[in-house]
Amino acid sequence: MTPEMVTTIGQQALWVTMMIAAPLLLSALAVGLLVGMFQAATQINEMTLSFIPKLLVLVLALVLAGPWMLSVIANFTKALMEQIPALIS
Repeated sequence: MTPEMVTTIGQQALWVTMMIAAPLLLSALAVGLLVGMFQAATQINEMTLSFIPKLLVLVLALVLAGPWMLSVIANFTKALMEQIPALIS
């Protein structure tokens, strides 16, 4: 196994991690921004106000993007396992 192969596998793993995390992080960011704007407009400074909307949106995003996220992980794992014989020799 060459250093280039290790670098490529690490790069692919980071890319898959980013793709899997993006739907959840972006949805939480959007809801947090909207709730923050609402709090700034109404001057309500309640810390727990943003928790429930973020939680609900994260559950919704996980339900909608979950099958896609699972297929991305499964395809990456399958490809990595298929590469094991080539990596050993």
